[in-house]
Amino acid sequence: GDTPQAVLDAYAAGELQAFDPAHMQRIPTAGGPGSWVVLDAGAGPDEERMLVIYPAPLGSVDLYLDGQPQRRALDLPGSLPAAHGRLAWALPAGAGPWLLHFAPTTTLSAPVGFQITPVAAFAHADARWLALTSASLAVMLAMVLMGLCFALMLRDDTYLWYALYVGSYALIQATQTGYLSNPLGWHLALGESVLGPALVVSSVTFAIAFMLRFCQLKRYVPLLRLPLLALAGGLAALMLLRLSRVPVLVEIGQTLLNPSLILGAVLLLTGAVACAWRGSRAAWFFLAGWTPLLVLTALASAQTDGALPALPWLNDATILAGAGEALLLSLGLADRTLFLRRDRDHVQALAAHDPLTGVLNRRAFSERAAARLNSGVPRPIALLFLDLDRFKLLNDSFGHHAGDRALTSVAKVLADELRPDDLLGRWGGEEFVVLLDGSPTEQARQVATRLCRRVYRLEIPVTDNGILLSISVGAAMLVEGDDVESLVSRADKAMYEAKSAGRNRVQMQSSPRRGAHLHVVAARQGWGTGRD
Repeated sequence: GDTPQAVLDAYAAGELQAFDPAHMQRIPTAGGPGSWVVLDAGAGPDEERMLVIYPAPLGSVDLYLDGQPQRRALDLPGSLPAAHGRLAWALPAGAGPWLLHFAPTTTLSAPVGFQITPVAAFAHADARWLALTSASLAVMLAMVLMGLCFALMLRDDTYLWYALYVGSYALIQATQTGYLSNPLGWHLALGESVLGPALVVSSVTFAIAFMLRFCQLKRYVPLLRLPLLALAGGLAALMLLRLSRVPVLVEIGQTLLNPSLILGAVLLLTGAVACAWRGSRAAWFFLAGWTPLLVLTALASAQTDGALPALPWLNDATILAGAGEALLLSLGLADRTLFLRRDRDHVQALAAHDPLTGVLNRRAFSERAAARLNSGVPRPIALLFLDLDRFKLLNDSFGHHAGDRALTSVAKVLADELRPDDLLGRWGGEEFVVLLDGSPTEQARQVATRLCRRVYRLEIPVTDNGILLSISVGAAMLVEGDDVESLVSRADKAMYEAKSAGRNRVQMQSSPRRGAHLHVVAARQGWGTGRD
């Protein structure tokens, strides 16, 4: 039943409760008729100024000028003048007092601050806020798109939960600051009691799902996995109670929601710390990004209860912290991906290489040699089959450790003598195979001879009477219809001919088929005599 004039008369009579507008003040609006506020700036300069309320309340506020209300709200379309993240009115030149009416709301009244400032200073602060908020939300949106792309490409739902978590938090900030309404012009009913809590619950639920995968909670702290999953399900159930429109259920959901959110924050922090303590590298990234945001959110929550009235910038700080968290978590995801790739490559390398000598094992050599043979490019290809002479005698004379050292030394010498494109593998106990890609017959013979000499110059004793380790090499050229097995078989036969001829020598395939001769001739014509 109050009228604007009656309120001003009460103010003039000193009947209103005074407060310091330099500090944030809670204006009661929840569950009542609203509140009247009188601001008196005293005698001011004879110029137009701006009245600013920041942080802006969720409900609407009317400023009475010449008895007529001018309504402002974050979600009110066409609310002029344009103010981003705050409510603002242009005040005419002259002194106050200025009368405001805060409309009733269904949500808890958050503290607000009041300021009367020159138009130029207001425009500067407004542009700075718009640039800061736009950049922060753009960073979060970019990280969301990155997460969705990698989730599709890598088939890893960790990226999906990351995108949903960052996206929901960005939507919370864009909604609560009024960014969706102004400047984007997307009207949302901010005063609705369900929208804000629903976004918060979604954010916490997605954060739980992300942290479970990202920090590998199942591996490092399995006891916390079930409570966190139960909490995520409980939060969803509480939101359903709030949406039920049954008064008793709505009250239960409202009563339990905030304690559940606090419990969720505690469990997330506990789980991340425990994972980091037990060796999870990703957990350190999670803590570095999430903890500052958690602290600022806790401070903002305390401010809602009346604490920290001199820190109006906490809301802006949470936007910056959200962008920083998105970047840090994306770096953590990149680090995680690199480590997974490194581990995968390490496993693949172990599976493809002989554990003693480090060269390709028989399976890997066969696969890669088959790929070379089936490449479809006509060129000469030679295969060398190498066998260590009197290797059993070396083992009998000096033991198997000496034999292992000899195999390792021979493998290193062979690898050093070959080109990077040549394939070297261990075929059996003391047998090695080499695929010379693009090498005609004479060149293959020269390479094989050089390998024989290099191994012999190692001067590895086989017995105490001065016999040195050597190798016998059989060589075969690729002919039409060859596969890896047939090529190795022909080189193996040539190697036995080298052993029969006295060891430590090279034996080209003694009786090549007609097709082999034709293939070499074609290869010589294709590569040119300069190569030969």
